[in-house]
Formats: sequence, C-alpha cells, structure tokens
Amino acid sequence: MEDGSGSYDRAKEVKEFDETKAGVKGLIDSGVTKVPKFLMHPPENLSSSIPPTSTDFQVPLIDLDGFDDDLRRVQIVEEIHKASETWGFFQMVNHGVPNRVIENLLQAIREFHEQPKEMKMKWYSRDSKQRVRYYCNGDLLVAKTANWRDSIAFDFQDGPLDPEALPSVCRQAVQEYIEHLINLRDVLSSLLSEALGISSDYLAGIECMKSETLVCHYYPVCPEPDLTIGTTKHSDPSSLTILLQDNIGGLQVLHQGHWVDLPPRHGALVANIGDLMQLITNDKFKSVEHRVLAGRVGPRTSAACFLYPSATHRFKPYGPIKAFLSDDLPIYRETHVGEYLAYYKSKGLDGNSALSHFKLT
Repeated sequence: MEDGSGSYDRAKEVKEFDETKAGVKGLIDSGVTKVPKFLMHPPENLSSSIPPTSTDFQVPLIDLDGFDDDLRRVQIVEEIHKASETWGFFQMVNHGVPNRVIENLLQAIREFHEQPKEMKMKWYSRDSKQRVRYYCNGDLLVAKTANWRDSIAFDFQDGPLDPEALPSVCRQAVQEYIEHLINLRDVLSSLLSEALGISSDYLAGIECMKSETLVCHYYPVCPEPDLTIGTTKHSDPSSLTILLQDNIGGLQVLHQGHWVDLPPRHGALVANIGDLMQLITNDKFKSVEHRVLAGRVGPRTSAACFLYPSATHRFKPYGPIKAFLSDDLPIYRETHVGEYLAYYKSKGLDGNSALSHFKLT
C-alpha cells in the first residue's frame, strides 16, 4: 500500500492478500483490472526480456511406443540421452497414460480452483508438512515478487494418501493419474539409467525417483500480462519432473541463450531433468531453467509431478555417481534431499539455480 510520501509496504500488502485465502483467482473474481504491485516483475523477468524468444529451436519429441522391444529401445534410449544432455527437456507421446485420465485431471484442477472461495479456504495452508494444501506462491513470503498462479499440492512422499484426505472434487482424478504416473516413472527410471550408460535398474536401486509430489497449477486470465509472470525462471529441485499442461501454452525453456516455446501437444507429457539428477550425474544430464508467461487467454492449468528420493532416503546423502568420476573430479558435494529442499525453499524462485550452492569449487 502506498501513502502520500510514496512509500510502499510490500509485507503489509502480501499479508492482507494471503489472509484472503482466495489466491490470484480471488483478485480476478473481485474485478481487478490492474496487476497489484506485489505481483509486478522487473522488466528482465518478463516476456519481452533478454534473452529473446526464438523459433529456431524445437524441444525434442520422443515416441515411447515399443520401448520394450530391443531394437526400438536402443533408439529411444539414444534420444533420451541426447535430449537430457543438451536440452534437459523432452516431450513424450505413447507414454501409457490414457487421454481420458489426462483430461479428467485437467478438468478436476479447473473445478477445484473455480469453486467458491468458501469451499477452497479450508485447504489453504503455508505449512509444507501438510500433505494436501492449496496456496498461492509457495515462496510468497520470501520472494521479492509473486507469480500469477494458484496451486494445490498432493504429497505422496510418505506413501499413498487416504482418499478422504483429498478434496472430493478432484479425488478420483488425482488418484487415477498418480497410479499411471508411477508406472511411467518406472519406465523412465530404467530408460534414463540406460541413457547414462549404467545398468537399467541403477536409478531404481538408489531410489532417487521413488516418491511423488503432484502440484496442480491454475493460471487465471491476466489483465496486464506484460507486467507479471505465471512462473519465474527456475529449475526444479527434483530428480525428474513429469509435466502435464493443457492447450493454452506459455511454457518456455531456456536453450542456448534463447527462450524456446514448448507448445502443448494433445495427449503429450513433458519430462524435465531436475537439480538432483544433474548433481548425481555430475552435470552429464542438465537441469534447465524454464518459466511460464502470464496471458490474456485462459485460464491455463498444469500438473507437475516431482519425483524425489523415497521418504526413507530423505536424509541419505546423494553425490555424483562413482561411475562418472573415473576421469572427472566431482563437481558437487554430497547432500540429502531434506537439505537441498530447505535451501531451495529458503531462497525462493529468485531466478538463480540452487545447484551452485552445492558446488565444491
């Protein structure tokens, strides 16, 4: 809020906003036509920023059909190897998750976020230990600027959730989607292991992708998309992220100094390498920065499934895999997922990678 002297109390505005428990959707419902100051971003964060957007590049598309056929598998593994080393991202088709399950989840995300505020408020929380919670910006209280999105998160890191612990409006869709994602996770674990040139059960054996956190985002239509952003530039702290996005668009990947659009493809899912995977592969696979633009068209919905070490391995030290150190020195010190996430959350989505904090030199 500003007074006559032009001073601005961001903390006060953020606190008042957070206490509404209505999120960005609540701002739109209240009729705002201007982006509030705490949601405004500096020019370097926005769609017109440097580095520029480029149409000269295309995120790799990998068809997983026939992954269990020996000859076809060799080709798929090579495509994953190349994409993970150079892009850190790839789209997937024929991944085994039925279109019906995908559409049901996207619909359920919309239905949850478009409920009356009174129906959603009971799920609103800033307590990251709460296994099902609705919130606006996980780093709202520490970030310099907030993002134009609301989220509901489902934490499966300690095992299956009691169905009654999930909002009824999205209960069945979330449960069914996660069941299929677990199957896909197991397939990708073996394919990524082979792409690293190690035994197909290696990543499964160290349980670095064993547990899931599903975060479902809702990006309302924005009246001034040139002043804010859906998601700030960041990389993911996970081992791997599997992303479902609807048909609105807005996701961009940073590649060779350019922002590259990752346009929606019906029925496709996106996989991206996370920070922990870059750490344990000693920079062989890349965790790449990405962002989501705000838009006048929407709302946009997405579901990011972050794959982490299992709950029993929360304090197990992970460092560069010894197989990659025969000719190279380790780039990173060992860390456990608890420590990594604590640091990642403490700094917020500030546009800087958390990985540099764990470098040995």
